[in-house]
Amino acid sequence: MPEDLLLEIGTEEIPARFMSPALAELKQLAAELLDKERLGFREIKTYGTPRRLVLYVYSLEEVQADIEEEVKGPPTRVAFDSEGNPTKAAQGFARNQGVDVSQLKTGDVGGTSYVFALRREKGKAALEILPQLLPQLIKGLSFPKPMRWGSNEIRFARPIRWIVSLYGNKEVKFTYAGVTAGRSSRGHRFLSSGEITIDNPEEYLKKMEKAYVIVDQNKRKEMIWQQVQETAAAQGGNVQQDDDLLEEVTYLLEYPTALCGSFSKNYLELPEEVLITSMREHQRYFPVFGKDGRMLNKFITVRNGNTEYLDTVREGNEKVLRARLADAQFFFNEDRKTNLADKVDRLKNVVFQEQLGTIYEKCARMQKLVVFLAERLGVGTEVKAAAYRAAFLSKADLVTNMVIEFPELQGIMGYYYSAFDGEREDVSIALREQYLPRFSGDVLPETEAGCLLSIADKIDNIVGCFALGIQPTGSQDPYALRRQALGICHIIARYKFEITFTELFRETYKQYAEKVHFQESYENTEKALAEFFHQRVVNIMEESGFRHDTIQAVLAAGWDNLPDALSRGQALREFRQDPGFEALLTGFTRAAHLAQKAPGGTVDPSLLEDSAETALYSALQDASVKARQYIEKGDYLRALREISHLREPIDTFFDSVMVMVDEEKVRNNRLALLAAVSGFMGSVADLSHVQPAQ
Repeated sequence: MPEDLLLEIGTEEIPARFMSPALAELKQLAAELLDKERLGFREIKTYGTPRRLVLYVYSLEEVQADIEEEVKGPPTRVAFDSEGNPTKAAQGFARNQGVDVSQLKTGDVGGTSYVFALRREKGKAALEILPQLLPQLIKGLSFPKPMRWGSNEIRFARPIRWIVSLYGNKEVKFTYAGVTAGRSSRGHRFLSSGEITIDNPEEYLKKMEKAYVIVDQNKRKEMIWQQVQETAAAQGGNVQQDDDLLEEVTYLLEYPTALCGSFSKNYLELPEEVLITSMREHQRYFPVFGKDGRMLNKFITVRNGNTEYLDTVREGNEKVLRARLADAQFFFNEDRKTNLADKVDRLKNVVFQEQLGTIYEKCARMQKLVVFLAERLGVGTEVKAAAYRAAFLSKADLVTNMVIEFPELQGIMGYYYSAFDGEREDVSIALREQYLPRFSGDVLPETEAGCLLSIADKIDNIVGCFALGIQPTGSQDPYALRRQALGICHIIARYKFEITFTELFRETYKQYAEKVHFQESYENTEKALAEFFHQRVVNIMEESGFRHDTIQAVLAAGWDNLPDALSRGQALREFRQDPGFEALLTGFTRAAHLAQKAPGGTVDPSLLEDSAETALYSALQDASVKARQYIEKGDYLRALREISHLREPIDTFFDSVMVMVDEEKVRNNRLALLAAVSGFMGSVADLSHVQPAQ
């Protein structure tokens, strides 16, 4: 009968950020190893706390599935002599497969006769396989920073202290990292004493809960969030949803109890982001907000324990936070003793990148870039002035005490300090928006000046790195260039900025070249940048739900202008629903195929002999004029529908005209006509990439 399998790897406290990936890997690896060993199961679940990784396999088969397979042996001419007697080759093959030589069969493979053995292997008991499989499973787990301990050569996230390994009520005996697996587990480090004997997997979760360990991370997370909300509500406030913080707290403890602490109202004079960062990033506290959305002088923390001595725990947390906030208050007051603009000169001593100069020089480039962008995009003089001033101040907060202590606040502190200094509001907002979007799905800058500054900052980083040969490879992207490139694309797409990527590359490289000598030529740099951004454009269009062949068709006709490419993509997506699209696609495909043979040159109307080719030429001229008018206006759907009027003349042409005639001039002229048709139809999208409807 199938039984449940329990594997608990007990350790010292594992960092919270290791846990989710480790549990996913544990589940995947277990499934792969069990499948490989032909051990069936109903379901696999993984659980985790800071002190344990748990694998639970439901209804694991008691015995492996039997094997019955045909194994190919040597060629028949080698396996048997001229009299049909088995040779040593046949005898050895039969012996290796565990069959008698008389049981060998022959069969044809690729015109050659071979001998085959029908190999049957009886499945082994799970309890015979698991002692070798489970150590292999533990060894297969990977971690960002594994440890070694004692004299062991084995690496793991943290030292392994105990292992529980049960199949049903039977122990699966093995030794790993000097620890012998058995049925003894351990409860909460402080609330439980002594070892806990697990008789069978079914009782594991309940027994651990009695020992103050909520093993199921999902249940633990629900408990934490419910307690946090209830505790906040009791104080007349609420806690904003913060999935990342909740996930981290879930893996920091085994038995959650939420409690509320407070701090002096005087600290509410600090910017909210400073308070949130002090609480969230450094103490893993949940800030509490009132019904009006403003922060209260309260926080919620979750202890790893029960409700005993909560006042003592509260006082300890308040004391730690009080020191944090006192430091923040000191940094804030010190920073405000001088204006943000007065700090810019200090950036001359801050290296941006060893070969790319200082942060001060980067800001100077950004000033020129925002002016270029403002003039190229035709924004107003006020926006241009705000972006220019913001570029000058953009990195000044990097040398403030607050940002040095809390790097997460760069840009945000620039916003507050510049506002306190009396800078224009649009300048301050641009400083705050310069790093947006910070991550996938983040908000975009909302002001024009913020958009210009954000693009300038990111394109300066990207072009500088590419010109030095620093490019993302595979899973490696230490400077987050992919994220920054996507950020530029999202900004350009959302606000329909009519600027090409090539223009951005060229202008940014020019700003660098005034002071930095690159060994890599601009041509090579631009080529690498084009490939890099082309893939980002593909990503943007995939996110927008375009079919793969639509993306290929649109980008083949041009991708450098992103808003234009997206408009053409939308037009083609709608055009594909038109009743005559499939027929047009057939005609275009034929024309494009023959056009590849065209030697070049333009159509000579005097060589048009057949009325069908004359009609096609005339229709092309007429459609060209009308479609180009729509293209100039960006009305690509109407342009495509105007192009579709060529369908009938194309069909008539192929029904009536022989293209590949003997007379060279006529043949080449007809090929040129088809090339003109193909080229014109591909001005919006290259339909040769479009797959017909199935």
